[in-house]
Amino acid sequence: MKKDFFDRFADQAACFAGSPAAFIGAVALVMIWAATGPFFKFSEVWQMVINTGTTIVTFIMVFLIQKAQNKDSKAIQIKLNELIAAHEKASNRIVDIEDLTEDELDELHKLYEKTGKLNEKKKDHSQKPVGK
Repeated sequence: MKKDFFDRFADQAACFAGSPAAFIGAVALVMIWAATGPFFKFSEVWQMVINTGTTIVTFIMVFLIQKAQNKDSKAIQIKLNELIAAHEKASNRIVDIEDLTEDELDELHKLYEKTGKLNEKKKDHSQKPVGK
């Protein structure tokens, strides 16, 4: 499967951002910045350097993280759909529930909670010994 430039870049950036090297690098940059404070007399420009740098990195990382999250969510949905399709007793009515609204999902969640409780009660009654 051929990935385009953005997919490769996003995958590598997300992988690097979660690495110990990235964390150590970020801590090192903050320590260097803090250590240079007295040299720059804790000026507004000195403060703006860290503020601007972190703002830019945060802005870009939001999109890279969202890209990774979208990819992971899609992969999980496909895997779950495969499990539903493979199990003969599973209902395929909920395969596309990710397209529902938040309120519709809440209602469906309540329905499954009730179903789960009913199934639990049935299971409890069927396990009780007869005549006691």
